[in-house]
Amino acid sequence: MDIKTFTPPSLTKEKLRFTQVFETLISLTIKAAGYSAIVFVLMIFYFLLSEGTAAIGEIPPQVLFSTRWYPVEGYFGIWPLIGGSLLVTVGATLFAVPIGISTAIFISEIAPRWLREIFKPIIEILAGLPSVVLGFIGIIALAPNLRVLLDLPTGLTALTGSILLGAIAIPTIVSVAEDALDGVPRSYRDAALAIGATRWQTIWRVTLPAARSGVLTGIMLGIGRAIGETMTVMMVTGNAPVIVRGLSSLFLPTRTMTATIAAEMGEVAKGSVHYHMLFLIGVVLFIISLIVNITASALVFRSNKRSDRILS
Repeated sequence: MDIKTFTPPSLTKEKLRFTQVFETLISLTIKAAGYSAIVFVLMIFYFLLSEGTAAIGEIPPQVLFSTRWYPVEGYFGIWPLIGGSLLVTVGATLFAVPIGISTAIFISEIAPRWLREIFKPIIEILAGLPSVVLGFIGIIALAPNLRVLLDLPTGLTALTGSILLGAIAIPTIVSVAEDALDGVPRSYRDAALAIGATRWQTIWRVTLPAARSGVLTGIMLGIGRAIGETMTVMMVTGNAPVIVRGLSSLFLPTRTMTATIAAEMGEVAKGSVHYHMLFLIGVVLFIISLIVNITASALVFRSNKRSDRILS
């Protein structure tokens, strides 16, 4: 009997045809889902542009790029909002990255297995905690204590928003970074320990560099979530659209782009200058988020390429 032309009795021509059709449908469905994500993003960007670009023609450039935001009197300066968003995001990054990476290293490399089984679910639960709950905690507990501790006129400052945004970003950073560290082969650690490296040297110079791409991805995802957060910053940053003057502005009230859109969109007349300006802020926020994602992809690609070159 010719083995090459043998067909198992259980696989008739009808079953083979059904299997091929089913696999084709699954493949087309997956491709359609992938392409639809791109289409949805492009549709959102087109909608923002169609509503927001009108503000460029309605507002003079010297007003659009001024340092005052007071729409009631016709001041639509976008710089205080951009500066406030970047200030809070930078503060959240400075707070979240060291704690997030350290926690991921502890869970993956130091904690015993029974403790890891407790910590990991808790981190996952914290990732799903509603931001409005953290904002409520910030108003009731964090802001008053910061005001007394730092002797500030008010506790509703950019620093309060940065700490809470950092708390929101930490679970994402920990979860992704811990998975990346856990994925490093055990042979890397054994080889480093065999040549006389200490446990800390193995973590810092072997395990962490090997998981660099996953760690960077976790950091960028955390930063991306901090940039797009709305309720927390609207509740605890004071919502004062003032120009940012360095990191010292962390101790002053500020206002972010997301908080401005959420606070004012329900009060504007559709088609007004103020309405179009809020959509233009959305366009700027979309572009900033896109830059963060592209930067993350470039860093991960460069890290993977460097790792492949070392292994080859």
